[in-house]
Amino acid sequence: MPFLELTLRCRESEQSRYENALDDVGALAVTMLDADADTPNEHAILEPGVGETPLWDTLLLSALFADDADPLLLLAALEAFDPGLDWSRAGFRKVEDQDWERAWMDQYAPLRFGRRTWIVPWNHALPAEADQPHAAVVRLDPGLAFGSGTHPTTSLCLQWLDALSESGQLQDKTLLDFGCGSGILALAALKLGAARAVGVDNDPQALTATGDNAERNGVAERIDVFLPEDEPAATYPIVVANILASALDALAETLASRVAPGGRIALSGILKGQEDELLPRYGAWFSSLSVAQEGDWVRIDGLRKHV
Repeated sequence: MPFLELTLRCRESEQSRYENALDDVGALAVTMLDADADTPNEHAILEPGVGETPLWDTLLLSALFADDADPLLLLAALEAFDPGLDWSRAGFRKVEDQDWERAWMDQYAPLRFGRRTWIVPWNHALPAEADQPHAAVVRLDPGLAFGSGTHPTTSLCLQWLDALSESGQLQDKTLLDFGCGSGILALAALKLGAARAVGVDNDPQALTATGDNAERNGVAERIDVFLPEDEPAATYPIVVANILASALDALAETLASRVAPGGRIALSGILKGQEDELLPRYGAWFSSLSVAQEGDWVRIDGLRKHV
């Protein structure tokens, strides 16, 4: 069965308003792509930070409607729902039916981080190198909402976890994944030898996604998830926070209090240059702070002081 597809470009700040309007008038599906990327998965949406939902600056929204929907009537309904938005930029076309989610996911391939860590979509067979006893494999369907390892911020954290595992510092430890999103970092830690993981996120959908992914990866009994206000007071030997620099700055004292003396932290979601303010901020609690860079993004990691 064919569909009527509506597409338009919008600013990140307007995304939720456009999506609400499209849902209200009966869109069967709404997807978001980076309007400036050469390929659909070139720039993945960041895993949502605590208190924020980071998106690209400019989005390409695509909405599917029933084939018999009238474009003019849809535009009139959208204008009535939110007259403050510019619906004149919308374009329409007829598209043939297909498995949209699967077609989109088929663009993703297995990814390796460090020596042992693999993120493999469910629709892909395990690569020969990942089909080995030493490999730490997380099966994860790519998702626009919560990230799938393709973004440098997540990649930097996965590489850090892999290195911790190689040095034996992750084995049998409990990890806090603050701003867990899809749960990708917590799941990778568990596959790499951590005993338990705790995921914290402000979005209930992220907690659901983390729980579902943990169940599918066979580690559900080793992970707990909480909203920030429900997180039990505790300290952890390993903490990772892949959120945004502004949130890392605002939450510095909170995150520092979660790391046990001598424990390790990794902070990501930081654009190159933003580390200049965060390094002295976290230097109050952490020593041996170092910076790793991938593309335009950096990761800060360090060791919790004993005093």
